[in-house]
Amino acid sequence: PLFLALWIVMMVAIMFPTAAPMILMFARAHRQRREREQAFVPTWIFAGSYLLVWSATGIAAYFLALAGDELADRSTWLIENAGRVGGVVLIIAGLYQISPLKQACLNKCRSPMAFILMSWRDGYPGSFRMGLEHAVYCLGCCWLLFVILFPLGVMNIAVLALITILIFMEKSTGVGRQVAYGAAAGLVAYGAAVILVPTALPTIM
Repeated sequence: PLFLALWIVMMVAIMFPTAAPMILMFARAHRQRREREQAFVPTWIFAGSYLLVWSATGIAAYFLALAGDELADRSTWLIENAGRVGGVVLIIAGLYQISPLKQACLNKCRSPMAFILMSWRDGYPGSFRMGLEHAVYCLGCCWLLFVILFPLGVMNIAVLALITILIFMEKSTGVGRQVAYGAAAGLVAYGAAVILVPTALPTIM
């Protein structure tokens, strides 16, 4: 479906800048192995695991959207309170920003070298599995930031740009923790405001 294709393109556009350091680190390691005439794995094997994870999230998002439409068709209450439900989603996303799980995933994604040293696996299956593992950690950092696209607008360019910048700063700068906590405060405050005034959501007219 078109939704799935657009979602995957969006995921690649948002996530690739932060996945690139890890992919480049893998490519460098195997280039050195090839130069030493040792067994090496093409980079696309490792990078393909990211695409698999991103595609899986697209499928999940597609069925989530279908389920939401089905519930809305059957529930007058949900239609009347869609804005407030969106506010709750924003608050949950904000709280996740400061959760131990989020911080653990961020720690895995912030240092490609540490991940390479601690999680290295040889061969094609090993490289693919290593890529899957890192891709899942990366997704764990930000999956709820993608969920908030539903109340804020899946194709809202301004929101997509903000999320891209936020994810990059969380994972690739020295102020990642402060950025995550600042985003948490902003999301919780905005979510609370939306619960009080549902029309504060761009998707609610």
